[in-house]
Amino acid sequence: MRNSLLALVLTVLTATLSIASQPVLDKATQDDIARHRSMAVAHENAAKCLEAGKGDEVCEKQLQIECTGLAIGRFCGMKHVH
Repeated sequence: MRNSLLALVLTVLTATLSIASQPVLDKATQDDIARHRSMAVAHENAAKCLEAGKGDEVCEKQLQIECTGLAIGRFCGMKHVH
């Protein structure tokens, strides 16, 4: 019983410290995080498009539409090799 109580106290303490250690992020940083997540979804969709056997041009156009307003540049990172 005593070990269970000790384990519970340590778990609560660890959880409290984990929550307390989360940094407070300003709005600009939160917006940047949201953009990165949106771009990640767009890139995952582009990968699925290519896996489905669709052509590079088709997948690139889809990616450009999904990345509108998110990324800098024409390809939203579709081109990886120069």
